[in-house]
Amino acid sequence: MRWNEQLSPGSSKMSFALPRTGSLESPRMKADLLKNLGLGGNASPLTDPKLVTYINLKLAALGCPTHATADAAEFRDLTESLLARHRETERLLADYQAPADWRIQQFLDEYLHETGVAVRLPHQTFVLDRHGVARALSLPPDGDEFHSAIVSSYRVRQGVLHNPTKDKRTTAGVFHVAEGGLPIPDDKKAVPVRTFARMLDAALKPPQTLLRLPFTSTQPESAECFVSVLLRPLVCPAVPGFCAEKTMEIRFFAPGNLVSNLDFVESIFGNAGDPYLPVNDAALDVEHWTGHTGCVILAPHLITVTKKDAGLPHFDQATERQRRDGMCWRDESELYNDGSAFKLTARDESGVIVTLIADNYFG
Repeated sequence: MRWNEQLSPGSSKMSFALPRTGSLESPRMKADLLKNLGLGGNASPLTDPKLVTYINLKLAALGCPTHATADAAEFRDLTESLLARHRETERLLADYQAPADWRIQQFLDEYLHETGVAVRLPHQTFVLDRHGVARALSLPPDGDEFHSAIVSSYRVRQGVLHNPTKDKRTTAGVFHVAEGGLPIPDDKKAVPVRTFARMLDAALKPPQTLLRLPFTSTQPESAECFVSVLLRPLVCPAVPGFCAEKTMEIRFFAPGNLVSNLDFVESIFGNAGDPYLPVNDAALDVEHWTGHTGCVILAPHLITVTKKDAGLPHFDQATERQRRDGMCWRDESELYNDGSAFKLTARDESGVIVTLIADNYFG
């Protein structure tokens, strides 16, 4: 189990977790259901004007263009000094990471140490801190459709429809596992650690088109950023008199163009709130945390990386397994995994797992 050393050592408070029992009729439980699962609200995220203002405020805090609204001038006048102070605070705390991100970063620093490649998780992301924000971001407020090379989103009576360009998959050759951690099953492709390091570095440097948010796609200037969400999937249900329910923590990162993918995952697992707040720190909720931390990074642009640029050896220097798994090259122009979608995972006995998905994620 990894503990967050950035927290004050003098605190005697061991758990900030909200109680997980209580009547669904209580105001607090209703608020939790609304923020985590979007249940109980009267307005749809796609039609709530307050949510548009909230998103504009978060975009402005990141220094990104906002969506033009009728009260845009008044909005700027009211928030200008507040946002200036916020951005200065962010600059001074540029090295600070959310507790979950810190645990992931510690794992990466140790795992990649011998490669000489230093990779840092995105610091400034649009944090999806409540259910429905991702859905509102997936369409422009003044439009009913959004189209990109990867996904098309449509406003429909029930809410929103996300239709990925590629919706048929085969599992053949998809599962890649980095060496240096736990044993790799023979039916999975073994990947050198240096290759995982290079692919992770490339994953966090997507092209500008992938960073553009659908929310501002109809504006003269589009906001470009990463989006992220904290999830707490249930791993062990509560058994009265025996054990409390236990969850793991997962941080999802995606370039802005793929925010609809995060709308999908939070609709299944629920939104666990702002990862920077102590109340959402899994390590302070020892009774309900399994001790496992996951990180998923969507990076469909990785299918354009060549095997040579990924750090794979030439065929003549490759091992027998590398030749079998295609983890080597004869021609410098050969693409990693032949240019097909894949997921690349690194994990060890510490309980942290980092996965790169060279595709959209709707499954």
